[in-house]
Amino acid sequence: MNEQRLFRLFEDLCKIDAPALNEKASVDFTKSYLADMGLEVWEDDAGGRIGGNANNVFARLPGTATGAPKIFLCAHFDTVEPTEGLEIGLANGVYTSLSDTILGADDKAGMAPAIEAVASLKENRGDYGDVFLVLCVAEEIGLKGAMACEAIRDLGVHYGYVFDTGPPVGTFVNRVGSRSDFDARIIGKPAHAGKHPEEGINAIQTAGAALAKMRLGRIDEVTTSNVGLIEGGSAVNVVPANVVLRGEARSFDADKLRAQLDNMENSVRQACSESGADCEISIRSAYRGYHIDESAPVITNAVAAAKNLSFSGAMRDTLGGSDANAFNEKGVTTIVCGTGMEKIHTHDEFVSQKDLVDLTKLAIELARNAAK
Repeated sequence: MNEQRLFRLFEDLCKIDAPALNEKASVDFTKSYLADMGLEVWEDDAGGRIGGNANNVFARLPGTATGAPKIFLCAHFDTVEPTEGLEIGLANGVYTSLSDTILGADDKAGMAPAIEAVASLKENRGDYGDVFLVLCVAEEIGLKGAMACEAIRDLGVHYGYVFDTGPPVGTFVNRVGSRSDFDARIIGKPAHAGKHPEEGINAIQTAGAALAKMRLGRIDEVTTSNVGLIEGGSAVNVVPANVVLRGEARSFDADKLRAQLDNMENSVRQACSESGADCEISIRSAYRGYHIDESAPVITNAVAAAKNLSFSGAMRDTLGGSDANAFNEKGVTTIVCGTGMEKIHTHDEFVSQKDLVDLTKLAIELARNAAK
């Protein structure tokens, strides 16, 4: 591998502003970079179907070992917020943001090692099967790019790896819970707050009563729930007639997830019944969980590759979703690889050069070990 090339690629990717649904500049840069490597590069039509300006990108490195498993390496283009004007800091081998933006290591700390690994395989040959890069858009807003990535089924891959969770490098996520999103619109009755408040039905007050009834936070050892957005009201002198609550619930247990969603819905309906308000409730699956058995080839290969490099190869679980949820739902066996990015989704986000190098080494070994 070429460490300096890896670092330059990481820095270049971070400097390209690529919030979800607006990744075109990053996609164009990456397609050109991959084509210059001599790879077959193409894209799908996901952007138009999800309301974005860019599509998922694919690249293929033909294998050198006949009959070896075909694998894919995946990361996502988009960042959780814009990074326009990003100034990157590097001190003691650690990248940070010196500007008033996130660094964007989520997920450039997955994308750069995946791309450099393929470049290294191509240059240094050895034995490996076909290796695909699957680079997705709009992950941060509900895995939209991966959910729209029907082409993943057409690659003919045996399994794949998503580079998109926290450290340590050399660990893997093989169990992820399910998440459902919860929206409730509370419909009260407007009135002049000074002249005739008794004629109104206060939707904000009803929303507060509903929230007071809900179980939120850590529900049990496998279930969490949150209401994170409240929108409503029009003026301080008007009894508010409309409020929207937006939340979610997650669990490793389908029955407990359903029970929590029932609690959230019943809390809203009861509060509305007490105040005389109406409500409209929407519950939808954001992604389904998965649990990949440790005897599956995607895991036995990952563990062996990690241990070949003196990493732990440990499995872990999480309630945080990734593009792996979408791919497993489509029938393509996928697990998540730990990266070096830390304090993601904050302006204190950072990643070390060592972790970028280690993840690149692991990606190379995932391809080589699969061919053994």
